[in-house]
Amino acid sequence: MSKLPKSTEPNYEFLRRAIALATENARSGSGGPFAALVVRDGRIVGEGVNTVTSGNDPTAHGEVNAIRAACEALGKFTLEGCELYTSCQPCPMCLAACYWARLDVIYYGASDTDAARAGFDDAFLYAEFRKDQPERALPAVQVLADEAWSSFAAWLESPNKTPY
Repeated sequence: MSKLPKSTEPNYEFLRRAIALATENARSGSGGPFAALVVRDGRIVGEGVNTVTSGNDPTAHGEVNAIRAACEALGKFTLEGCELYTSCQPCPMCLAACYWARLDVIYYGASDTDAARAGFDDAFLYAEFRKDQPERALPAVQVLADEAWSSFAAWLESPNKTPY
């Protein structure tokens, strides 16, 4: 059973807006068939469409672009008190971004299965994440660990840091 915030009920018009943006984005050839919007207090504070191909940016998914727009509009790096409406169930990257943004809830239209039917299959990524690092398709090798720690030491010592 999912745990929705007690005062939160989905607003279908917001989800329809995300679906319309995704459909137009697909038709225009500007990017993939994905879009999202961030809502706070019943008002859209950020919208985003997939601009992976038009912007040559593999991280420019609709959800990420909506989160960036909302953070810019609100002047903060977290989105507590906000809801995400997205045309499709978020991929692993976007889901992680939602957690980092501290959104209250995600409402989505199409499922990951629907996305896979259209050629966008995240199952490979989920399978990779379950593997131990040496077994993954993308090698990741730690080097200069002691030197790299200096960044964390500087963070810990800094009186100017903003914890997040």
